[in-house]
This record gives sequence, C-alpha cells and structure tokens, in this order.
Amino acid sequence: MSERKPGFRFPFGIRPDWYLILIILMGVAATVAPVRGDAAAAAGWITDAAIALVFFLHGARLSREAVIKGLTHWRLHLVVLASTFALFPLLTLGLAALPAWITPPELATGLVFLGCLPSTIQSSIGFTAIARGNVAAAVAAASASNLIGIALTPVLVGVLLHAQGGMDASSVRAIVLQLLVPFVAGQALRRWVGPWIAARAKVLGWVDRGAILLVVYTAFSSAVVEGVWTKLGALDLMRLLILCALLLAAILLATAAAARLFRFGKADEIAIVFCGSKKSLASGAPMAAALLPGAAAGIAMIPLLVFHQMQLMACAAIAQRYAARPDIADDPG
Repeated sequence: MSERKPGFRFPFGIRPDWYLILIILMGVAATVAPVRGDAAAAAGWITDAAIALVFFLHGARLSREAVIKGLTHWRLHLVVLASTFALFPLLTLGLAALPAWITPPELATGLVFLGCLPSTIQSSIGFTAIARGNVAAAVAAASASNLIGIALTPVLVGVLLHAQGGMDASSVRAIVLQLLVPFVAGQALRRWVGPWIAARAKVLGWVDRGAILLVVYTAFSSAVVEGVWTKLGALDLMRLLILCALLLAAILLATAAAARLFRFGKADEIAIVFCGSKKSLASGAPMAAALLPGAAAGIAMIPLLVFHQMQLMACAAIAQRYAARPDIADDPG
C-alpha cells in the first residue's frame, strides 16, 4: 500500500490570491501586447459596457435591508465612514505631496485615487467573522460604504484631483451614465432579478470578475502605449511598496485607537478595523476607468493593486490574533 504524499503547502500559511494574480497577468499581457488604434476604440466601448454591467450587478446584489437594519448602529458607521472617506484621503494627499524622491510623481494621482475609494464588502465581512467580531455591523458598514461610495468617490476624486488635471466637470455625465444609472437600475430591479442572480451567483461572479479583468487590460494598454514603463522603474515600485505599507499601518492603528477611544466593545472594534482599513479593488478598477483618462487610469490602478494585496495579508494575520483572544464579558460590543 503506497503512502499518501502530503499536498503542497505555502510557507507561513499564506495562500496566494489567484484572482489578483490574474489581474497582474492582465497587466503583463497589456505590457507585451497592448491594444492599439481602432482595436483600442472598440475595446473602449466594450469596457464602458463592462463597467455598467459591474455596477448593475453591484446594485442588484446589495441588500437594502442590511443597510437599513445596520443604520441603528450609527456611531460605528460614522467611525468607519470617517476613516474611509476622510482620514484615508487626507493621508494619501499627504503622501502625494511628499518630495519626488519619496513619492514618484507618476504614482501620486493613483495614491489619491486609492484614498477616495469605498471599503470592500466580502473580505471585510469575512475577516470580521474569522476574528469573532460583530458580523451584522460589518455587513451594514461595508454595504453602506459601497452605497455611499458610488456617489461620494467621484466627488472626492473630482475635488482632490481637479488641480492636477485628473478629471474635469465634463466627466460628470460619464460618471452618471456608467456608475450611478446601472447601480440604481440594479437596486430598482433587485426584487425581480435578485433571485435569478442569486441562483447563478457563481457564474455571474466570474462574469463580474471577467469584466474587471477586461477593464484592467484596457486601462493598462493605454498606459503602456503612453510609455508608463519608461516613466516608472523598479525603484519607484519599491518606494510604492513602502508607502502603501506605511499607509496601511497608519490606518489600522487609527481605526483600532478610535474604537477604543469611543469605548466600543471588542466585537465592534473588530468590525471598525476591518471595514475602515480596506479599499475595494472590485469597485476601484472600473471607477478608475470611468473617472480618469485611459493612461492615467492604468497608472492609478498600480497603487490599488499593491495596497489590495497588502491589506489582505495583514488583515488575515490580524484576524487570527483577534480570534485567539479569550472570551470576555463585553465581547459582543
């Protein structure tokens, strides 16, 4: 009888995010074979349709009941929203204003854009559950962040990047048509299409992800055609890694400190930390393509990709530490 060989295990228990790897491969594909000319124009139209589809699905999936129910815990939501849409933009503005030898000028817009994005939904809830936190509050806080972000992120991007030429007032029409209208349509039709979408969640999940892969490829193609890799080198990417690590550390410390300052229970603290410290790649990639010019959108996605992976790795470790804590009387929050 042959012995069963143990399966391959990644070091330190870290598992790769295969979807993030696919996204990186889209960037590699765009570097090797960027779409150009008439093909680029056609890809632009398809990308616009894909963005509309992504936000329609967001609207159709998002439970209004969860948001309404969670609004009763308004103090927690105010802390999460303040972190997501006030502290984050202020910190990234500060990073973007640093001297060029610290913050690569080509990546400054991407850092500010990162700060304006809403929180994640799935990973915020998942890490809160692993850490034995207030899952109901996390569902409501993350959902509210995305709901508010549909309208607030474009405003923040417009205000903070206007001086840098990141976008102008003419972009408002595109924002409404590509982001708000599909999202509102999804919410309005949720009663009828929601069950159909839920029954095909796995297939439509890949449609959703495939649309984001297309958005990334098209945006990176524009950046490559404009010569992004002649402007950015390995040293610039190393500096970006350090900046993103500092940003994540600052926001994790700030959310935990705020939760303790306002005397939240441990379970609420966990929800605040995980919902208030993350930025959404699922919303961020299509928003970049909708809000920024083609080449700028591709470059703006680079800080988002780096920060996204860092937040997953850091929060996985933090969730395990929270989960290992002893039960205490005020743990439910």
